[in-house]
Amino acid sequence: MDDIKQLIAGINQGDLKPIYFLMGEEAYFIDEISNYIEKNVLTHDEKEFNQTVLYGRDTNIDAIVSAAKRFPMMAERQVIIVKEAQELSRSIEKLIHYANTPQPTTVLVINYKYKKLDKRKALYKSVKKTGSVYESKKLYDNQVANWIKHTLSPSNYTIAPKAAQMLVEFLGTDLSKINNELNKLKLIIPKGNQITPELIEKNIGISKDYNNFELRKAIGERNVTKAFRIAKYFANNPKDNPMVVTVALLFSFFAQLLQLHGLNDKSPKAIASALKVNPYFVNDYILAAKNFPMKKVSSVIATLRAFDVKSKGVGANAISQGDLLKELLSRIFE
Repeated sequence: MDDIKQLIAGINQGDLKPIYFLMGEEAYFIDEISNYIEKNVLTHDEKEFNQTVLYGRDTNIDAIVSAAKRFPMMAERQVIIVKEAQELSRSIEKLIHYANTPQPTTVLVINYKYKKLDKRKALYKSVKKTGSVYESKKLYDNQVANWIKHTLSPSNYTIAPKAAQMLVEFLGTDLSKINNELNKLKLIIPKGNQITPELIEKNIGISKDYNNFELRKAIGERNVTKAFRIAKYFANNPKDNPMVVTVALLFSFFAQLLQLHGLNDKSPKAIASALKVNPYFVNDYILAAKNFPMKKVSSVIATLRAFDVKSKGVGANAISQGDLLKELLSRIFE
């Protein structure tokens, strides 16, 4: 995210590169940079004759180069944006000749989503030398809540830790989906307010009481009644709570508990740093570690591996997802 800030700061200061090659697994950051260039490099009047948007499936490298070599009309520069450029992956290396000597009055933006250039090949090295290469990486689960917080900050919103966790567990690491939901909430909630679990439940439809976060917490507390109540809710709403996702999240939780047991420094600050969790949730992990000694944690991890296979339909075809989760909880609480 710091790389994006530096790149945009350079654009704002007039340090425009002739080529921006935006590549990688996280489409959201690629769109963010590309959209910023599309909206801000040229004035409204300049865009009519000097801004062109091409799409990978409808164009080719020769057409892109031809457009990029044109001179701007009544402006200092032109902007050429190639969206969905990953469709040109088989021929993308042909861009090398233009990359070696790009048109200085053109800003060529290549959106190369879900793929990366081979860093050993000439094109990557050439663009690095004459332009700018940005690799957009997927955020890990434990990074997304912090991203949500920073995304909301410029708009003068805050978010409760549990509310952020609910979004992550319901929407995963798809930043575009999360951002869309945040934008909906901004239309409803006045600036300066905090986004709470109650607001998430009311406006997005994610239950604040029946979700994987609450299930994990109930297990950590050894609250058998609450855990099975959540399991019953999951069984009645299987599409919103797939077993395979629940097993994956529980596996991650117990892997963190195993890591916690191995720490020499078990201060809250050290735990938050080592486990890469929000300090707000550290006490939940400390309590869970007390309730699940290291030997039991290892046993639960082995059980979760077996149920991961079953949740995918291997060896458990006749068992419903709800019954499978109840069986898993019984094994965990043994």
